[in-house]
Amino acid sequence: MPYTPIVATLGYVLSPDRSQVLLVHRNARADDQHLGKYNGLGGKLEADEDVVAGTRREITEEAGIECPELSLRGTISWPGFGRDGEDWLGFIFLVTRFSGTPFTSNPEGTLEWVPLERLPSLPMWEGDRNFLPLVFDEDPRAFHGVMPYRDGRMVSWRYSRA
Repeated sequence: MPYTPIVATLGYVLSPDRSQVLLVHRNARADDQHLGKYNGLGGKLEADEDVVAGTRREITEEAGIECPELSLRGTISWPGFGRDGEDWLGFIFLVTRFSGTPFTSNPEGTLEWVPLERLPSLPMWEGDRNFLPLVFDEDPRAFHGVMPYRDGRMVSWRYSRA
């Protein structure tokens, strides 16, 4: 059976001094699958856009900023991640330059600048703790991972670099 995941983007916006990252604290909707968790900015790709355009659109919609400089840090296949077990394929970007002033909140929750060293202590998807160090490390190679989920829990994690 062919793999037909939902294609999405996830962007991590660095502060100008590169010591903080802009995250959304998903605390606005009681029916949110991500309620209470911190996450990067992003969402589903639209049919007529590439992953860079989709990342920029999502970050503009969610944070009110423009992202002229971003780099692909990796991809992750999340079989079974969706609310009803849907498969997702994510393109993970690091935004190293932006223009504008970020919103303080959006319909999903509060936007917060979080020091990079605080990331491990935040409530987030357990799987995020596995790939976030790869987003912010100094290795110029992209990572490409597979992280299956079952019943809302990560089952395993593996990745390669290219």
